[in-house]
Amino acid sequence: MKMRVPEASCGGAGAAAAAAAAIDRAYLARFTMGNEALAQEVLELFAAQAPVVLDRLRRAQSDADWRLAAHTLKGSAAAVGARQLQRWAELAERVDARLPAVEQAAQRALALSLIAEATAAACHQIGQMYAA
Repeated sequence: MKMRVPEASCGGAGAAAAAAAAIDRAYLARFTMGNEALAQEVLELFAAQAPVVLDRLRRAQSDADWRLAAHTLKGSAAAVGARQLQRWAELAERVDARLPAVEQAAQRALALSLIAEATAAACHQIGQMYAA
């Protein structure tokens, strides 16, 4: 599996645009049937749990642990409309356990970097949405 890094994740003006659109608010509104209180609750739960699951991905000791953490992030991201995070987690879930250890480690490191960036962008947007 080859992961291509889009321009938005490389920094600069593209990164700012990616962070601003880390959560698809139109999707979230449909998912929560326009209930803003429910949307806020779902997003705050996501913002609290995503870093925990990211840490589980970082500490994965087995291929099964890696896939489970990636799958969990993928589903959570999909539920809140964090599309870029969902895509990176889906790719991470597909890292082939049969690869040579060095190649597998390199792909996991890249996936972790991209997932951490997308998680930070989503959590930042959530924080901005509900800043007191």
